[in-house]
Amino acid sequence: MNAGPQPRKLPADERRNVTVTAVVELAATTNPAEITTAAIAKHMNLTQGALFRHFPNKEAIWQAVMKWVAERLMARIEKAAEGIGSSLESLQAMFLAHVSFVAEHPGAPRMLFGELQGANTTPAKRLASQMMKQYAARVVHLIEAGKAQGELHPELDNEAAATLFIGTIQGLVMQSLIAGDMERMCADAPRVFAIYRRGIASTQVAKHATEGIS
Repeated sequence: MNAGPQPRKLPADERRNVTVTAVVELAATTNPAEITTAAIAKHMNLTQGALFRHFPNKEAIWQAVMKWVAERLMARIEKAAEGIGSSLESLQAMFLAHVSFVAEHPGAPRMLFGELQGANTTPAKRLASQMMKQYAARVVHLIEAGKAQGELHPELDNEAAATLFIGTIQGLVMQSLIAGDMERMCADAPRVFAIYRRGIASTQVAKHATEGIS
């Protein structure tokens, strides 16, 4: 679907942001590897020449898209966990916030997966990899804090638990993308996290949660 009639002239920064969001929109319904600059320009009702006045090449556009995804996703999960004293509750807030972000921007994970699977090390792939490392480090930090609080099992493998946290979200995302039903992911997320939570919680916390359910 095209953006509309002739676009008004925008400042350079705003035009770049509009281009990035256009790519994310296209990626929601198109294989990112098949998105051409011609398709982007058409979606925005621009000429390719106008597009290249703001980006030197397609690689620069993809780099900007990865930067957009990384900054907004990390900001979303940080805001979700802000002010929460419990590490378990913070992890849950991050989990649900991530799922919500993907439901709003289904093209974002498609772009991310596409870059990470690519054989070449591009600037966009480096940004995607850096974001995943930053994300994992944030989860590990919360897990360590949870151990100190007595909420998480003291012998929990930090890195494995962080990998499972991110991998669980990725699994939900992939199933929803395959099914073409992002609402399903949002509905499943709380129940899926509850299973993850019981697996990492300390015996006392897990027992208390089970008693609350029964």
